[in-house]
Amino acid sequence: MRGAECQWGVCDDAQMDGVSFDALLTASGAALLAAVDTAYDGGNALAVARRFRRGHDPPQVAAALTQIELRRRAIDKLGADAHVMYFTPQGLEQATPRLVAEHRARRVVGLGHSTLLDLGCGIGSDLIAFARSGLSVTGVDKDPVMAAVAAANLAAMGLTGSVEVGSAEQQPRHEYDVVFLDPSRRTSAGRTFDPATYSPPWSFVEEVLSGEAVVKVAAGIAHRLVPAGVEAEWVSLDGRLKEAALWSAGADGGGARATVLRSDGSSHSLTGADADAADPGTAEVRTVGGFVYEPDDAVIRAHLVTSVAGMVDGWLLDPHLAYVSSDRDVATPFARRYAVIETLPFKERPLRAALRTRDVGPLTIKKRGIQITPETLRSRLALTGSTPATVIVTRTPGSAVVLLVEPLA
Repeated sequence: MRGAECQWGVCDDAQMDGVSFDALLTASGAALLAAVDTAYDGGNALAVARRFRRGHDPPQVAAALTQIELRRRAIDKLGADAHVMYFTPQGLEQATPRLVAEHRARRVVGLGHSTLLDLGCGIGSDLIAFARSGLSVTGVDKDPVMAAVAAANLAAMGLTGSVEVGSAEQQPRHEYDVVFLDPSRRTSAGRTFDPATYSPPWSFVEEVLSGEAVVKVAAGIAHRLVPAGVEAEWVSLDGRLKEAALWSAGADGGGARATVLRSDGSSHSLTGADADAADPGTAEVRTVGGFVYEPDDAVIRAHLVTSVAGMVDGWLLDPHLAYVSSDRDVATPFARRYAVIETLPFKERPLRAALRTRDVGPLTIKKRGIQITPETLRSRLALTGSTPATVIVTRTPGSAVVLLVEPLA
């Protein structure tokens, strides 16, 4: 690790050099990792460093401590694999969550591909998923340490595949059935959400998508940037938007797709062409019905809110807000649903009185299209009751309202 301040503890901003990483792959390095893992409790880094520096070089001890800390942080994202994988701080930050990577690998295999080139493979989280799915994989990264980490992670998983150091633009893409590209979205100033600053540049992304390819992009990518004939897929995991991916025309003919993944392994996808959904943009706007649906973030980003309205025989509460209402209770993986108990005025005094009458205390506030801060409103209401409640603050065709609702399973 670099920096004197990293010699005795966990270094979030440090970059691992090749010598430190290679040392971790030796028998003595593996023994050190195991010993540090046992001794480190998350808050005693300095004590652990002092203990192990007696028999090891300080940079190697710092590298082991940082590695163990990163493995523990990675469990939520990568599951049990994290216990034996290797990381860099930046590599872990950029790694695809395991369930998202496995979903993508299933789609690639389902399209009939057997060989894959992973450009910008990072620490290899996607490479592992592709290899596990049965694909013959080659990873490429311009960072020698990142490439070494990816190769070590394939080996740690007992998977075959090759990893090379090189430039994405110079690889023989024609030798593979499909290309997966994960362009860097980080500049010297930090993370970037502007495709114009991607590395490789956006022009290369478009070139790759002219063949059989999948490109991982930031979830905030604008629809107007998606090339003609390319499908843009937004993916959420347990209700949280994780990323977007662009699929070349060889996938499903373009358009937008929302994919909703759950930790229980379930997966559901929605496109504007689905037979049981209204065409995007056709839902009418009406006042509140018996139920309100809050579409998943992936659905919202894919501009498929009105498709959800079609699925539940519903309508929009406002043409610009992602709330759907209906008089039918329809379970759907693409939206959370709520039963409407009462419509209350969006005025502080009568709202406070109505909630106090119901002995409301803990209050969950959801809102769209209204300039309020839930924390501020909750404080101003000063509720002291014992009954938990959920309210939705939103615009409707008539006025802004507060909907007292009951979340449904």
